Amino acid sequence: MLGVFFVVKQQTAVAIERFGRFQSIRHSGLQLKIPLVDRIAGRLSLKIQQLDVIVETKTLDDVFVKLKISVQYVVIREKVYEAFYKLEYPHEQITSYVFDVVRAEVPKMKLDDVFVKKDDIAIAVKAELQDAMLDYGYDIIKTLVTDIDPDAQVKAAMNRINAAEREKIAAQFEGDAARILMVEKAKAEAESKRLQGQGIADQRREIARGLEESVEVLNKVGINSQEASALIVVTQHYDTLQSIGEETNTNLILLPNSPHAASDMLNNMVASFSASNQIGEAMKLQKSSKGPKE
Repeated sequence: MLGVFFVVKQQTAVAIERFGRFQSIRHSGLQLKIPLVDRIAGRLSLKIQQLDVIVETKTLDDVFVKLKISVQYVVIREKVYEAFYKLEYPHEQITSYVFDVVRAEVPKMKLDDVFVKKDDIAIAVKAELQDAMLDYGYDIIKTLVTDIDPDAQVKAAMNRINAAEREKIAAQFEGDAARILMVEKAKAEAESKRLQGQGIADQRREIARGLEESVEVLNKVGINSQEASALIVVTQHYDTLQSIGEETNTNLILLPNSPHAASDMLNNMVASFSASNQIGEAMKLQKSSKGPKE
């Protein structure tokens, strides 16, 4: 009974020959053959298989690139005979078709387009293989472009271009940020100056109002406007000297600052007021002496 029975594993097909001539295809399970008459010519796997093909070609912009094409194929169960007897080296056959299609498609594209349109390349390879391998009992399940590898110098140049582009964008953002900062700083300074000027104006307005009120109070006790103004000037002079003495780090110097400065200032002011009054009185007398003509 030895050599009469044999076992075929799952997802496997066996070709049986009788005296060198094809007899039958046997599938999984316990099978029977005639000893010395029938023999097992070969076994074929019905599982999906994958073949990786690396193709080197040139793009439209004269860049050499290597593409890795993964072809997933399977022997058609109903065409085991064709797969076993019509095609002796299926891997070499598939590889030849992949080379032919890739070297026909990629030279039409620039390097950047190869990355973008890799699915188009895979579809073209599958379409070509599907038509060619179907007659040999093979079905092409899927083709994938799994790797695109340009020349090392080209990759280095692409990395430099990418880095330069990113640095350019970063510089633009930094310039925009600096410009916005300058504009905002200028706006802040302008607002500060405006508020400072408004504050100075308000301060001077309040000082003038205070002086006016001081003159009115002095007038009520019998001091005329000229004397009141002189008294206020002297008071402010001594107040200023006192504030300078209180501040140890002040850089303000009041001129003149001699002991007789206040009295000199007062005398000069009184003399000016007196001269002004005399001139005013003389102009009034001269005007009244002329009088209207009869």
